[in-house]
Amino acid sequence: MLDACGAASAEDLFAHLPDAVRLRRPLDLEPGISEYEIADYFRARAGENADGYASFLGAGVYRHYRPVLVDAVVSRGEFLTSYTPYQAEISQGTLTAIFEFQTLICQLTGMDVANASMYDGSTAVPEAAMMAARITGRHRVLAARSVHPEYREALRTYARHQGMPVEEFDYAKDSGAFDLDDLERKIDGETAAVIVQSPNFFGVIDDVGAAAEIAHARGALLIMVFTEAVSLGILAPPAGADIVAGELQSFAISPSYGGPYAGIIATRDQFVRQMPGRLVGQTVDTRGNRAFCLTLSTREQHIRREKATSNICTNQALIALMATVFMTVYGKEGLRELALQNVAKARYLAGKLQTVFTGKCFNEFVVRTGDPESINKALLKKKIVGGLPLGRFYPELADSMLICATEMTRRADMDALSDALRPRLAAEEMA
Repeated sequence: MLDACGAASAEDLFAHLPDAVRLRRPLDLEPGISEYEIADYFRARAGENADGYASFLGAGVYRHYRPVLVDAVVSRGEFLTSYTPYQAEISQGTLTAIFEFQTLICQLTGMDVANASMYDGSTAVPEAAMMAARITGRHRVLAARSVHPEYREALRTYARHQGMPVEEFDYAKDSGAFDLDDLERKIDGETAAVIVQSPNFFGVIDDVGAAAEIAHARGALLIMVFTEAVSLGILAPPAGADIVAGELQSFAISPSYGGPYAGIIATRDQFVRQMPGRLVGQTVDTRGNRAFCLTLSTREQHIRREKATSNICTNQALIALMATVFMTVYGKEGLRELALQNVAKARYLAGKLQTVFTGKCFNEFVVRTGDPESINKALLKKKIVGGLPLGRFYPELADSMLICATEMTRRADMDALSDALRPRLAAEEMA
């Protein structure tokens, strides 16, 4: 290698680097250990981080049970090592799994067609907004402030160089639902899409149908967003929605420090050619047998750049497969039962705390606590991971936190959180 580079020594090879950035001592690492010692080491570290801690964090990433069958299926070499299903004749297993995924998503959302998944929910939202702009020929987008703040941030980033101004309409300060009057005031004939979320960032179940009526009256499309996919097991499909964009992390996808996850876009038949990403369709082979192929793939890798609907979106095939196995394991009744357990746990905990909004919630709700940051520090000493302080995203809610309870939340832990917060809440009321 040195001869090929024309260098006499390794020192010569790195001579172009400033001395200040050169490390001239051995790396400060422990001596090597065996594989079983490494496994023991990481088990111990995991115990220090999570063992015995109760968590009430949600806000777009949720702690749900992962059936063991999920990893057993996705760890198969046919799925784990496959890249992308360009050659249908040798990719029937992957294509079949994606087709089943699309079918299940359509059943959940009530839409006619779904794509083969997106990067995640936060990128699915701006892709849906750009899709609406192509369909309507308009470019202005209205998003509810009750949509996940990080999703709105991703939307603004995408829109910055798209000539697509993004404006927001408020939420009702009593119910926590989006403010229909504010939407009526701000929507106009240039609005391509209205974006709402249900359950919204505060956990409140919103009236998607009412927002759809206002949007359609002005010729705009209605985009419904979800971050908690389990809610689809009990909530009716979004009435009047033209596009559904969401996140599937709740379906057996580990939090994993923030990803990778899988998003979706689902829509109506008449909009399918403006949908970004891939779509797997059913066909027959030369012998008349059922077969699958990439029916639609509107990425610039496949078609002319100026005709592409998106130049970055792709499908998360392996992660989407996790969600597919999850939905198959639970089935319709199982997913409904899971959703009901989440509602029951959240209602029990909310009944013990001082909630801020009156709107009906799924498994998250906002609690007024005083100083959320200091309260969370105190809770950690009791091995409780508290909720998300909301002041970072909503200055008017700086004294509140977002709390989540799922089927994994134990009654004893909910009682412990309530007992820990009660003296604080009493002190705030006295003040």
